[in-house]
Amino acid sequence: MIHQQTRTIKETLRMWSDMSESTAKNRWGVEQRLEFIDFVLYWEGEINRSRITDQFGVSGQQASNDLTRYQLIAPQNIRYDLSSKRYVPTEEFRCRLIKPDAEKYLGQVHALSSGVIRKEDTWLDIGTAADSLPIPTRAVDPEILRAILRTIRSNKSIEICYQSFNNATPEPVWRRITPHAFASDGLRWHVRAFCHRSGIFKDFLLSRCRGTRDEQAAEASQSEDTEWLSYFEVKLIPNPRLNPWERKAIALDYDMHDGEVTLQIRLALLYYFDKRFGTEFECRTPLDFAQDPKRTPVVISNRDEYLHAIGSISSW
Repeated sequence: MIHQQTRTIKETLRMWSDMSESTAKNRWGVEQRLEFIDFVLYWEGEINRSRITDQFGVSGQQASNDLTRYQLIAPQNIRYDLSSKRYVPTEEFRCRLIKPDAEKYLGQVHALSSGVIRKEDTWLDIGTAADSLPIPTRAVDPEILRAILRTIRSNKSIEICYQSFNNATPEPVWRRITPHAFASDGLRWHVRAFCHRSGIFKDFLLSRCRGTRDEQAAEASQSEDTEWLSYFEVKLIPNPRLNPWERKAIALDYDMHDGEVTLQIRLALLYYFDKRFGTEFECRTPLDFAQDPKRTPVVISNRDEYLHAIGSISSW
C-alpha cells in the first residue's frame, strides 16, 4: 500500500512540469521537501513556511507551493490553524510519504546531543531537552581510514603500523593485512582483515593504526572469512525468576514476541556482544542459579549453545 501511494505521489509531482521544478533533480527536491512536511507534522505537530525555508533555503513562495502540493496529495492530513498561523495535523492524520521510525528518530537525537552531527544535518527541531552520556572517543586518523577504504575497494593488501595490546610487542610494528570490512562494537571501530603474519582473519582497532604503506596483492578474500559470514542466534527471555508482571514488563521493554527476542549476530562479533552484555544477561550462569533477577532481568535462554559458539571463535 505504501509503495502504491508513493508511486501515485511521484506521478502527481510529474504533472507539475510547468512549475519551476521541472528537471529530474528538482523533482527530487520537491519530493524531499514533501517528505519533510510529513515528518514535521508527525513528530512536531505543526509546520509553517519558515520551517521549510530554514531547512532547505528556498523562498517563502516556494515553501507555500510545497504546502499546497502536500494538501493536494493528502487533504485529510493537514489544516491551517488561524490562531497559531501554522499548519497542524488533523485527527485523521496518517503519514503518506514516510514510515515513522522511533529508533531512527532517537538515533538522530542521540547523534545530535552527543555532537556527532549538526542540527542542520537533520530534520529535527528539538524543543524537548535531550542529552546523552558522554563516552570517550577513539581517535581515528582520516588518512588511515581513507587508505584502508581504498585497499578494500581495490581488493589489495596493505601494511599498517599497529600498536598491539601485547607485552611481547610494546612498540608499534608494521604488519600486512588484507582488509575486507568494518565492524563496530558500539564503542570502537575495527577493520576486519586477514592477518598475513598469523594466517587468520582478525579484527584490528582503527584507533591503534599509526600509519599505512605499500599496497600489494591480496592474500585472502571475504568469502574465506567463515566467522564473518556465519551467524549465531542469541535468544533472550525475561529472567524466569521474575514474577509474571515483571516478565511482562521486560517483554515489552525488549519488544519480545511470545516471551522471546532473537538477535542474529555475526560469529566474528559475538565476542564483543559477550564482552558488553555477558554480565548483564547472565550468559555464563545457568538459569537456575540467577540469584538476583532484578539485577539481570534478561537472560540468554540458549546459554550452552552460546558458550560453545564463543569458544569456537578462532581469532580470540
